[in-house]
Amino acid sequence: MALRPAGSGKVSRDAVHHPLFARFYARISVNAETRMGMGGVRDRLLAGLSGRVIEIGAGNGLNFAHYPGAVSEVVAIEPERVLRKLAVESALRAEVPVDVVPGAAEALPVKSEAFDAVVLSLVLCSVRDVPRALGEVRRVLRPGGVVRFFEHGRGGGRAMTFTQRALDRTVWPVLNGGCHVSRDPVAALRDAGFELGPYRRVMMPEKGPTLPTSYCVLGTAWRPRLGE
Repeated sequence: MALRPAGSGKVSRDAVHHPLFARFYARISVNAETRMGMGGVRDRLLAGLSGRVIEIGAGNGLNFAHYPGAVSEVVAIEPERVLRKLAVESALRAEVPVDVVPGAAEALPVKSEAFDAVVLSLVLCSVRDVPRALGEVRRVLRPGGVVRFFEHGRGGGRAMTFTQRALDRTVWPVLNGGCHVSRDPVAALRDAGFELGPYRRVMMPEKGPTLPTSYCVLGTAWRPRLGE
């Protein structure tokens, strides 16, 4: 595994500590697999991947069961201790090799250009520094490597976007493990220098009430090859 010592000390390996939210998230995420169709979304997110993959913000490891057999190794980064313990348990049941590693998105403890693919799944909403985290994604991904992303963010009309921004300025991040609902993941990837491939908007849940977290995007991006 292409790990490197986290010697800079700039970001603690356990910088994220939300044990109450982690337990709550673990429960609702399992229910969402069938009730909200998240299992199918994970299949589409990971279909066709191969080689060495790094998943950033692996949570409780629900993606692990959906990786195709062509994936030779998954390095799963999870900074929250409670979720990381659950991810380790999920890794033991996975059909591909999965190493669960502590670390923060803004300072990934792995070597540069060591991975064929990066998976971002409901993580950009909660990282503290999105540009820095995406800079790390570029660093660890080989030129021409692929980013698969499924994120929620800004959406809806004027009233909803106003509500999302108001929530982000007040109670939402405090109550939900640092999550923000008004970020724009597609724009963030573009600004970080990735080439955007096909992506589509997804409402979660597809049927039922529209929530500030309902506006999702599922897609692909690439790190440009050298010279491009």
